[in-house]
Amino acid sequence: MSEETIYESEETRSRRGLATYFRRLARRLSRGEPVPADEEQTVTVEMPADPEFEVELEQEGEMVSLEIDVEWPADEGIIDTDANASKATFDLYEDNAEEWRWRLVHDNGNIIADSSQGYASKQKAKQGLESVRKNAPGAHVLDTSKDDQPEEDEGASKATFELFADSGAKWRWRLRHDNGEIIADSGQGYSSKQKAKQGLRSVKTNVRGADIR
Repeated sequence: MSEETIYESEETRSRRGLATYFRRLARRLSRGEPVPADEEQTVTVEMPADPEFEVELEQEGEMVSLEIDVEWPADEGIIDTDANASKATFDLYEDNAEEWRWRLVHDNGNIIADSSQGYASKQKAKQGLESVRKNAPGAHVLDTSKDDQPEEDEGASKATFELFADSGAKWRWRLRHDNGEIIADSGQGYSSKQKAKQGLRSVKTNVRGADIR
């Protein structure tokens, strides 16, 4: 039988960037959900419960390769090359002050993130949106209620999630770029720190492949 390449990509990533990618796969696998192969989540794979798994470490000359293969019969899995694994959509709109804003709306109707500011043009708002799309998935999480450093569980981002309690004792998050600008926030207060963390994790999971309307 002939071999067909359905999807392939090659790029240079930091170790933290690799960790971010593998964690995303691991979360989807553990929940039995379709696994996104690409960053935009347009190619997904739904694997059977017990696929064949192979790890191979090779050295050829001065180059070393680590190959991870997961195999299963074609009729036991589902491949979708026209998928949208994100469960959220960006709304781009003009407010009453004639400024452009965006909000990220989950399929359940909840607004899980917004632009935190108005922009002078639609183009500027889109640029802000794309910065969030690029940086949110790998952003560290800094709990400002603790005297510590950002959680080292993600990477490959130029922004940090700041988790904090507001003056009304509600928990919120904001996404701050390395240049100091707040590029997104939770848009609402949560009754507990745990719920605020769940909200920002939903943003991390869904922002990359979200459509814009």
